[in-house]
Amino acid sequence: MRVNSLSGRSILSVNDLSVDEFESLIDLSIRVKKSVKAGLFGLEKEGRIITLLFQKPSTRTRLSLEVAARMLKAHPIYMGAGETQLSRGEPIADTVRVFERMSNCIVARVNSHSDLVAMRRLSRVPVINALSDFEHPLQALADFMTLKERKGSLRGLKLAYVGDGNNVAHSLILGAAKLGVWMSVATPEGYRPSLEVIAAAKVEAEKTGAKIDVLSSPQKAVEDADAVYTDVWVSMGQEAEAKKKLEALRGYQVNAELMKLAKPGAFFMHCLPAHRGEEVSEDVLESPASVVFDQAENRLHTAIAVLYSVL
Repeated sequence: MRVNSLSGRSILSVNDLSVDEFESLIDLSIRVKKSVKAGLFGLEKEGRIITLLFQKPSTRTRLSLEVAARMLKAHPIYMGAGETQLSRGEPIADTVRVFERMSNCIVARVNSHSDLVAMRRLSRVPVINALSDFEHPLQALADFMTLKERKGSLRGLKLAYVGDGNNVAHSLILGAAKLGVWMSVATPEGYRPSLEVIAAAKVEAEKTGAKIDVLSSPQKAVEDADAVYTDVWVSMGQEAEAKKKLEALRGYQVNAELMKLAKPGAFFMHCLPAHRGEEVSEDVLESPASVVFDQAENRLHTAIAVLYSVL
């Protein structure tokens, strides 16, 4: 049932996965969810040690990974920002070389993506990105799982992303390129997705038939979209530039007027937590079109699929 090619592999980016591996993880996640709902879940990685190193706060990511590990009969060990010697200046290189000798897998939520790259280089066990300043691959897996559950097929769908071209946007763009999805991104100047990510996505899109657009107009991006996605405007660690970002993104709120431009029955998506009245209006977040809590639930099933496959 696992994605066998991922055994022992690290996942720092969506682009660490082939098209087949990304699609297979989504399909495995859907099968896992069905088995859980039917009371037939029987996957096990009994006795495995999964160390969770989190430098940033977390709700959905931490909960989904800890529950996933326990459902697999593995043992999650959570270590927060102030619970290791990292908080007193120990280099990440020293920390990871201790962790990998006592763990079967390291799942890390870090301030800098470069720390994950260093961890992968130094670790003999898989390292999984649970969010960095550059990507959030576990979130993208859950998001595309949610869309596939609802739509049946992903190829040819249009996913609009409105707001800050951040880590979540990067993973969605790379995922869309692998899945043949039309990704239409609207951001203000200065808050565009990474040129490196866009270039990599366009290379993949040429093979899969996906389409990647980066625009300034939210209205143009959302036009005829099957789903509309946004995220917080001020991410963790960006508090110092909050005022500047809020001003720049003021015209990028997803509200009822903007949703009217999408296809009838289009879904609203958000990785949460949401700042109601900023990136999304209250009525849209609480509308029947909103699938945000399905996305959150699916974080569990994708976490199970990933851990089961790499362990």
